[in-house]
Amino acid sequence: MNKRNDGMNGHVNMINGMGHNNLEEAGVYLLMEDITVESCKGAIQFILERNLDKKSLKQLKLIINSPGGDLSSCFALIDTMKGSKIPVHTVGLGLIASCGLLLFITGEKGHRVLTPNTSILSHQYSWGGWGKEHELFALRKEWDLTTERMVEHYKKCTDMKEQDIRDILLPPEDVWMSAKEAKKYGIADVIKTVY
Repeated sequence: MNKRNDGMNGHVNMINGMGHNNLEEAGVYLLMEDITVESCKGAIQFILERNLDKKSLKQLKLIINSPGGDLSSCFALIDTMKGSKIPVHTVGLGLIASCGLLLFITGEKGHRVLTPNTSILSHQYSWGGWGKEHELFALRKEWDLTTERMVEHYKKCTDMKEQDIRDILLPPEDVWMSAKEAKKYGIADVIKTVY
């Protein structure tokens, strides 16, 4: 068998899964879909079960390729990742956008890895509402609270100041970034070339 360092070997080295029979045993979870209640349920269950295992792993890896999705589900997973007694490292592949980006930056600082070909999108959330006038005014409070949650999360995970976050990462328009730009803003720690 050819032993060259092709893309697959690069991925194996990146997830450090050698010596294990499967990804779960290696502490690796693939989140490669929209962020929904169901997709986050699987990831939350994975993290909780690894934390309850008698044979504790030194780290968990969450590999993310996601266009984003539901913010409430995203923050449930964020809280689970941050509450894990086992550090959660993140790897961004393909696309990390919107909620996918929020999850990626949640990884333990120093262990948030991007490949150079990863597309990265940060933007303000979009949300709709309907109902009677008083219901819409009540809903406005949740919109404001959600904005506060996002800004606070970016502050904790990037060490950027609030005004810089609002100007650079959460302006009115979508913000697409390269892996190098993401590293510059404290979104990623390592850019791993796999070929």
